[in-house]
Amino acid sequence: MLINCVAYENGSRLADLQAEEISDYLARPGCFVWVALRDATEQELDQMKEEFDLHELAVEDARHGHQRPKIEEYGDSVFAVMHQLELNEGEFSGSEVNVFVGRNYVLSVRNRSKQHFLGVRERCEREPHLLEHGAGFVFYALMDAVVDRYFPIMDGLESELEDIEEKIFAKSAARTSIEQLYELKRKITFLKHAVAPLMDATGKLFSGRGPVVCANTRDYFRDVYDHLTKINASLDTIRDTVSTAIMVNLSMVAIEESEVNKKLAAWAGIFAVATAFAGIWGMNFKFMPELQWEYGYPVALLCISSTCAFLYSRFKRAGWL
Repeated sequence: MLINCVAYENGSRLADLQAEEISDYLARPGCFVWVALRDATEQELDQMKEEFDLHELAVEDARHGHQRPKIEEYGDSVFAVMHQLELNEGEFSGSEVNVFVGRNYVLSVRNRSKQHFLGVRERCEREPHLLEHGAGFVFYALMDAVVDRYFPIMDGLESELEDIEEKIFAKSAARTSIEQLYELKRKITFLKHAVAPLMDATGKLFSGRGPVVCANTRDYFRDVYDHLTKINASLDTIRDTVSTAIMVNLSMVAIEESEVNKKLAAWAGIFAVATAFAGIWGMNFKFMPELQWEYGYPVALLCISSTCAFLYSRFKRAGWL
């Protein structure tokens, strides 16, 4: 679906176009065309391929989707794949943004995404002195928008980790905490898969021999790279903290089980003594003196109860009960 198709010249909006008019404006010097598609059809991609002379392999990646975040050069053009992430009710959903950038055009294709880039277009049009840099600056603005949307997700993950840490030492909360920690680790990995490859790819846009279309905007891409580096480092820190929390939680489970085992062992010891006394006096030999004694029964009960009480007090003092 075609969302926008606009021509710009010298940093200013020139005209809203129909898809068939694109080639006419591409021929004008100092002019570039910015097209935005959402869930593009086969026909739309084929039309854009003809209008912008896009590389066949890049179009094939955009058509099939499910690509790893990357930035590839095809001659004087650049093809980028970025992942947009949304966190709804604690669950991640991902979508792809494919961006084709050439000397005088920018084509963005959003797939399965509810997030739009209208704010990016408005921002660029408010800064005509930057928009004069052409397609390279638009490419930076799109990438910057995607990366900036990672920060609220990061804040949400950090808050979730803090909530779990507050409950980690609560009694009988070990199983729930472990489930929450593993779920959080899964979310971190999901975000890591979007950030780390894009960070590596972005480094090529401003260091060494970068793409020609990005020559005038290298400082801006360095800023994006810094943001990605910060996010990636924070993800590593959170992941290490989660791993430590899981180990602590497993230790808490072992401690709780040890406490239960101590209590069971203590009560087993107490009843074992009582059972031993009862076993001795229950043998019913004919010449056992205690059997004929008038006070034998109450004395036996007193001995059993006294011994059990003594063992109970010792176990209590040792912290087993």
